[in-house]
This record gives sequence, structure tokens and C-alpha cells, in this order.
Amino acid sequence: MSEPKSASQIRNDFLEFFQNKASHTIVPSSSVVPHDDPTLLFTNAGMNQFKDVFLGTGTRSYTRAVDTQKCIRAGGKHNDLDDVGRDTWHHTFFEMLGNWSFGDYFKAEAIQWAWQLLTEVWGLPKERLHVTVFAGDEADGLGPDTEAEHLWNTLTDIDPSHITRWDRKDNFWEMGASGPCGPCSEIHFDSTPDGNGADLVNLDHPDVIEIWNLVFIQFDRRADGTLVPLPAKHIDTGMGLERIVRVCQGVRSNYATDLWTPLFDAIAKCTGAPAYCDDNDSHIDVAYRVLADHIRCLCIAMADGARPGPDGRGYVLRRILRRGVRMARQAMNADQPLLCQLVPVVVRELGDVFPTLRDDPDMLADIIEDEEKAFLRTLDRGLQLFDEAAARGDGSISGKDAFALHDTWGFPIDLTEQMARERSIAVDRTDYDAHMNAARERSRAGSGDATSVGLPPDAIAILEQQGATPTNDEAKYDDKPVGMGRIVGIWDGRNLVDRLQAGSEGIVVLDKTTFYSEQGGQVGDQGRLIVEADGETPGGAIFNVEDTRRAGNWVLHVGRVASGDLHGRNKVTTRIDVHRRRRIEANHTATHVLNHALRSHLGDGADQRGSLVADDRLRFDVATRSAPDDATIAAIEQHVLDTIASNQAVEAKNAPLDIAKSFNGVRAVFGETYPNPVRVVSVGASIDDLLTNPDGDWMSASIEFCGGTHLSLTRDIGDFVLMQEQGLAAGIRRLVALTGDAAAVVRATGDALLQRASEAANASDDELESLVDDIARDHVEADIGLVHRRILDGALDALRARVKTLRKAAASESKTAAVDAARVLAETGGNLIVGEVPAGDKEALLAAMDTIKGNCPDASCLLASRDDSSVLIVARVPDGGMKAGLKAGDWVREVAKACGGGGGGRPDMAQAGGKKPEALPAALETATTFAREKLG
Repeated sequence: MSEPKSASQIRNDFLEFFQNKASHTIVPSSSVVPHDDPTLLFTNAGMNQFKDVFLGTGTRSYTRAVDTQKCIRAGGKHNDLDDVGRDTWHHTFFEMLGNWSFGDYFKAEAIQWAWQLLTEVWGLPKERLHVTVFAGDEADGLGPDTEAEHLWNTLTDIDPSHITRWDRKDNFWEMGASGPCGPCSEIHFDSTPDGNGADLVNLDHPDVIEIWNLVFIQFDRRADGTLVPLPAKHIDTGMGLERIVRVCQGVRSNYATDLWTPLFDAIAKCTGAPAYCDDNDSHIDVAYRVLADHIRCLCIAMADGARPGPDGRGYVLRRILRRGVRMARQAMNADQPLLCQLVPVVVRELGDVFPTLRDDPDMLADIIEDEEKAFLRTLDRGLQLFDEAAARGDGSISGKDAFALHDTWGFPIDLTEQMARERSIAVDRTDYDAHMNAARERSRAGSGDATSVGLPPDAIAILEQQGATPTNDEAKYDDKPVGMGRIVGIWDGRNLVDRLQAGSEGIVVLDKTTFYSEQGGQVGDQGRLIVEADGETPGGAIFNVEDTRRAGNWVLHVGRVASGDLHGRNKVTTRIDVHRRRRIEANHTATHVLNHALRSHLGDGADQRGSLVADDRLRFDVATRSAPDDATIAAIEQHVLDTIASNQAVEAKNAPLDIAKSFNGVRAVFGETYPNPVRVVSVGASIDDLLTNPDGDWMSASIEFCGGTHLSLTRDIGDFVLMQEQGLAAGIRRLVALTGDAAAVVRATGDALLQRASEAANASDDELESLVDDIARDHVEADIGLVHRRILDGALDALRARVKTLRKAAASESKTAAVDAARVLAETGGNLIVGEVPAGDKEALLAAMDTIKGNCPDASCLLASRDDSSVLIVARVPDGGMKAGLKAGDWVREVAKACGGGGGGRPDMAQAGGKKPEALPAALETATTFAREKLG
């Protein structure tokens, strides 16, 4: 019996079969991080990269394609995370083998080629293959797919009894609520011991599994639910590699194949755990499956630009990683990071198929290790608290305990639920959600003042009961500082009230407003609500809006009554602070341009991870593998400046979500849910042109989904200066920038300092050191941009190196002069030497003393030197002098007093200093007199 084929051979068989036999083009896998589909957490099917073709908004240079697509199903609608490890056929990451026809071949070829590959190339036993076809749907007016059934009977030699009909749930594929769709035909394999598993088809039985789905896309479902035939029919097939490898290798578990053996071997080597046995009930084998699956998923996602983080896609990865860490700790007693040690195995096994794994494997391992270490610091205490909570509860974990595990110890709720399932106990998820919502409310409360909580749900309910409707704030985009509205609610921090007196804080809700409420990273507007004098408000009233927030679709004007009293139902004039709004708009438009610049210079994986658009600055968090170097930072800033100088138009317009997602080059915050239609903001490209040609070359334009306010021309940004760049978390960098007048001031300051540094480079040797000190002091104190700062750091380093060289030369000259002067003094001989030498520093003075000592070892000696502001004194007394009563410490102290200073030291050697260089001659006479009295 021949050896079963390896997973690599099976993958290649699939690709080469369709390339050679049916002239398909082998296309690379698209990123598992769907950069062109902002509403999707991860690519979860092979068809994702061809959605535009099926929707009729895009084309390819080929009509037949074959690929192996990276897929992750660990969040959102398709989520297999909870099942991984508990059975032997679920995965978070898997490969989807697929062949495609775009208006070319259809059912006959797809069916015939699938049968040939399965039975002739891979030699699967025909009697164990079963196929399903669509049984029809009366509501849709569709009969059974007799065409596919006939083709299976006539083009293959499958047992006719192995063809069964199934309803819409199992055998009709749809992309979404509307769009391309059609019947499908699934191929199942029976691996029961006796091959009598026909009754188990479509029952999710582990021994009778679906291995291939052939989708016949032939209809378009309209918005009203009706179906119409497509002008061009397509084929979309998908086969999980892990499943077909299991079948071809003749085993009954996906994890019992050579896809997993290298990882299992590495886990055993790192932990000393018993070898993997493919036991569905063994907690050790569950841990093996979880660890191997999760490290593949982490590496694939991170290699395509995703990063573990606190929300969205990042939080999915963090949950996956922490599930693995917990399994390694509890099942295998691993107290050190383990997952990071498995990265090289994943890269070795999958790097040839998915080359992004080889781009920077060390970075993958480093980020994973940092995340593991962070969780390991709290894991053991969290596990202990879980045990206590489980013992305390009556067959369940309370929501309070589950929230504490999440909030304090970093346990995602699904991890707590998994641990509870292992003990056959439940988690009070309702109570947990209540604690989570309360924590969010406390977070929103911020400083805790009367208006910081916002408008509670019960207040909103009262407004709705009173007939109020959510605020119409469409005028926020009209670029008009003044509008009209009517008060529909006043909140004083505790209750809805009819009146708010002068000096009182509160929240005012209007029926319509021109104010922008804080959303999407852009801060809320400030300004005034003005009530004209009338019968109800005789003197009129002014409400100063200090912030604008949002509660659902209600806009909250937060502030204080400056004069008069506000009354419910007052008509108000809304007047925003237009100058502040312009600064915010400049920062928001600049943020979009910066986002585009980052993608251009850091690569497609440079995804936005957060932002703040305020009136005084902008902040942008970006995913990147390492800190950008000085040249890249300068290039990013210059990119933004060039876009400003080119005075590109900024357009904002609503567009259908499906079409907008297909725009070539569109950027969005991944994990966000966007409305349909979605507001598109484009810098440098007409949105009408985008809608006409979404697949055009728009990479030079900035295209984002955005609900914020913007300038209409980039030149109105004025200036742009990057101020900071720093690490925020593993794989995340934070940039802070200024625009407009603030940026211009900072730039002028930086230019001036650079000019001074340039001039200092040409300064004389005597002037250089003081000039460098002045520039360095101002450099530290001044606000200058990051590019200027780094250039200035380099210039100062060069100048300091020159100063250091000059100091060395001066010190050498000083030492030589001091030694020469000491030699002259030594020629006088005798047992007492006192004199001044031209020493520029202490080292030169001590060198002179050593010269005296060498020439006159028995002489007591005091030497001094001076400059414009200070005096240095050093004395040496040999044994004979000390026996006579002269002590060096007393000697220098007496002389230093005469120079306005002090000092002292040992009897044999001492140093001192003074502040009156002009007193040195007289002080040296004092030194001579003092010594002679002691020496007799």
C-alpha cells in the first residue's frame, strides 16, 4: 500500500489540476486582514477577494482562477473559536482551496472536474462519496436543481442513491440580504468504519463531513427579495484543506495529519508533555489542539498586519492568545511564554505558501512574547479567583466575579465561559453584561460632574413619550456657523427640568442643531445657544456650550447658563465657535492626509488603530512593525506638506456601502459598523469618478469612510508639523501633529534653531562652546517639530564632537604649559615651593604638581591657577613637612579663604578653590608665610 500524500502534495495537486487541465490562473491568497472590506473582521471565505466581480463592480484579466485562501473564523457571524480543541475538526485559521469561473464555465465542468480530482487524482473510494443538490424553494418560486442532479448522474459514475435533495438552508448560497446567489451542490465523505453513513449526511457528524461545496451563482436577489437571473453565471467552490487532507490520509481527525505533527512535536519538546494521541476527551490533547491552532491563526493574522489589542480585530487576537496561554499554563504547567517559541515552526511549515510570514518572523515572536508575559503576570491569581468564584457560586459564576476576572485580571468573558464549561457550570452572562455596561457608564462619567454622565436612557424614554424626536444635526455639514432650533429637553444632572437658571450647569437637547457632537475621534463643538427676549424670557438668555456629545441619535449641548434663564420649548439661535471649528476641520483633513502618507511610506499594513481630532492638535495611532527612522518620518511629513501645497479638493458624499467598500484604496477603521449609505470623504479624487470607476487607480488619493467635518481645500490646512512619535503598545506607534498657525510657529522656532546651529558650525574655536550650550538649552526648552528636533540633535552631536576635540586640544596645551611652569619652579629647589602656573583645569594643575614631586620629592608645594572667574589650589606635603607641623588641608584652606573660597583634604594632599582670581597674588604670599611658620 502506497504512502498517503502529504498536505503539501494535496495542496499542489489541487492547484496544478485546475491550472493544467482547465487553464485556470493560480492567484495568490488575499490578505486575511481584509483591507478593502472595512466591515469584515477577517477574510473568512475564498470568495471575499472576488466579491467585486460577483457584484458586477470589478473585473479580472482572467475568467478562470484557482487558489488557496487564508481564512479566519474567530469573530462575528462566522466564529469557530469556542469549538477549537473540544472537537477534532474545527479551526480558527484554515486554508480554503477554491476554483472560480467568472462568466465562463458552469455546472457541467465544475461537477465533472470535481469528480475527476477526487476519484482519479486522489483515488477516493466512490462508494464513500455523497452529493447534495438544491430541493427548491416555493417562497422564491424555485424548483429543484434537476440540472445539477442530472449532470451528477450523467457525467460521473456516482451511485445515484448517493444524490440527495436539501432545502434552502443547506443548499442555497447567498452573499448577503441582496446580491448574487444561487443553488449549491455539496460533496460529503463517509468515513464511518462500515461505509454506511448515508443517513448522517448534513447532520454535522464527525465521520460524515462535507469536503467541497460547488456554488452555482446564477441569480441576483433584489432589495425586495425577488430573484432575477444574472446575465453572466459564475462558479465559486470551496474546499477546506484540513478536511481533504484528513480524508486523503485516511484518518478520522483533522489534527491527526502531517499539517499538525511539526507543531505537536515542538509543543512536546518545549513543555515535556506526553505525546499527542488525538484523544477527544484528553485535556492534554485539547491543549495541543488549542495551542497549535491558535499559533497558526496568530501568525497568519499578524503577518498580514493585525495586532493584539483592546478592541475590534485586535481584541479577537488577544482573546485567542490568552486562551492559548491559559491552556499551556493549566494543562502543560508552562510558566514561561510558549506560543512565541512556536512561531518558527509555523513560518517553516507555511512560509512558502504564504510569504508574508517570512517578512519579519522575529517581530511576530516578539509581539506574541510580550503579550504572553503580560497575561502570565496576572494569570495565576486570576485562576485562583476563578476557583474561589466557582466554589462560592451555586453551580454558576456570578456576573460580578466574571467582570472582576475581565476588568482586573484580563480574562476575556469567553475564556471564563470556557473554563466554566470545563467544570460543567454556567456564567451569569446577563449579570456580567450589566456590570460591563455600568463600567462603561462610569468611564463616560469621567470627572464625575453633573453633566458628565450624559443623558440616561430613562430620560430619553421620557423625551420620546413627550413626542420629541432625535436631533436633526444634518446642518453640521453646511459650513454655516448659525442656525435655529427649539429646546425639547433640559437635563440638570439629575432630572429633566423645565427651567435652568443663570449659572447652572446642564445639558440642552434641541430638535435640530448646527453643532457637531463628539464622534469618530473628532471632539464636539463649542459655542452658544442664544434665546432672544420674549414674554417667557424677558431679558433673553445665553447658554455657553462647552462640549457637544451624543447619546444614540440625540445631540447633547453640555455647558452652563451665562445669563438669563433657559426654558423648555425656547427657540434658540445656535452659534458655533467657527474659529475653533476651522481648526478642528484643518486637523481632521490633515489626519486623513497623514493616514494616506503613512500607508504610502509604511506599507498597506499601516492600519489606523485610533485617532483624536481636537482644535489644538491631532493624534493618530498606527499599526507598524517598528519605529519609523528619521528619513521615513521626514518623508511622511513632507508627503503631507506636498498634499497641502498641491491644494487638492476635499469632497464628502454619501455612497452605497457595497460600492464604497469596493473603491480601490479606501481606508476605514476595521471592526467598525458603517451605515448604508456611508459617508465617504475623498482628498484628491472626485467621488462621482469613484462611483463611476471604483476599480480605477485611486491609490494616490485619500479615501475614507468618515462622519466628521472637513475643509474643502487642502491648502487651508496651512502648515503641518509632526511633534511626537512613540510606541503605544506592541506593534502600535502614536503620532501627534499640529496644523495651521500653531504649526507655523513651531516650524519658525525650529528653523531659527537650525540656523543658529549652522552659524555655530562656522564660529571660532573660542566662541563655539558657549554657542553650543545656548542652542542646547533653547532646544530643550523650545517647542519644535519632530523632524527639526532630530536634525538638530544630529547637528548638536556634530558640534559637541568638535567642542570635545577642542577641549582635548586645549587641555593638552594647558597641561604642557603647566608642566613647563612647574619645571621652572622646581629649579629653585629648597623645601618650600609656592607659585602660580597657567593650568586650564584641575588635571593640568595636578600634572604640574606631579612634576614638582618628581623633581623635588622632599619639598612642600602649593600651586594655584586662575581664569576670569575662579581659582584652583592644590597642595602636597611630604613626611618631613608633616612632622614639622604643616598639613596640606589646613594650608589650602587658609589660602582659599584669601581668595573668597574654601576647601581642604588630607594632611599630605589637598585641594581647594576660590571665587576671586584677582586676590591670588596676595593669597600666594599668605601661603608662603603660613608654610614658613609651620616649617620653622
